[in-house]
Amino acid sequence: MLTLACADGVGIVAAVSQFLAERGGFITDSQQYADREAGRFFMRVAFEATDSRITGTEELRRAFEGVGARFGMDWRLTGADEKPRMLLAVSKGSHCLADLLHRWQTGTLGVDIMGVVSNHPDMRRITEWHGIPYHELPANGEKAAQEAMILDIFERTRSEYLILARYMQVLSEQLTERLAARCVNIHHSFLPGFKGARPYHRAHERGVKLIGATAHFVTADLDEGPIIEQAVERIDHRATPEDMIRIGRDIEAQVLARAVGWLADRRVLVNGGKTVVFR
Repeated sequence: MLTLACADGVGIVAAVSQFLAERGGFITDSQQYADREAGRFFMRVAFEATDSRITGTEELRRAFEGVGARFGMDWRLTGADEKPRMLLAVSKGSHCLADLLHRWQTGTLGVDIMGVVSNHPDMRRITEWHGIPYHELPANGEKAAQEAMILDIFERTRSEYLILARYMQVLSEQLTERLAARCVNIHHSFLPGFKGARPYHRAHERGVKLIGATAHFVTADLDEGPIIEQAVERIDHRATPEDMIRIGRDIEAQVLARAVGWLADRRVLVNGGKTVVFR
């Protein structure tokens, strides 16, 4: 799998296609997008080896360096067996975590879950039942120390992404900068509306007819990071805040699972304050 982003220009697709063809690479899926306003080009290419000219991922990476340098690409080449390593974070809500663990256990989520961190003990049982390490890290007024432990676990497990599966702690600016484009949150609202606390209650007060959830990369600006996926559900005047919370939980789990699945398939590329998602 090859993904890349660079300044837009003529000859990028041809150069990639020629590189693969010369090495017996058979393209099975190719998607590209040119952001004409930003002058940026994005591409995702899935391919298979058809003969012995492709002997390994490392060799391909070394060979592609010249193409990448010629076009100033930010690129990544990964083998089919290289699953993204992910660390999950949760507080007390189980719906998103349980959904991800189920998908992972049944083999429908192509990631390696390296552990679960939490500021509460509540999710230990379900996590350890799946055979995954559980790290309880209560803040106890020492947020900096807690985040240092999260970062240590993230780096020791060589995780690629930190997934906030209803982790009800606001991350510091320092941590979000360290994990730029590597930390994903699920927000119980259709952002940018009703961000922050108690969104369903505030939505109920406004009489909304659509509720939803948003998966986005975490930045120092609360709930303002590049959006990966969103979904909505129609409701009417009869819905109570409790009804909205119940419906919202289902949407949250689905939206986060789709976002994580797209990350697993290397389908998400950051484009400034937005994302390109090759669905």
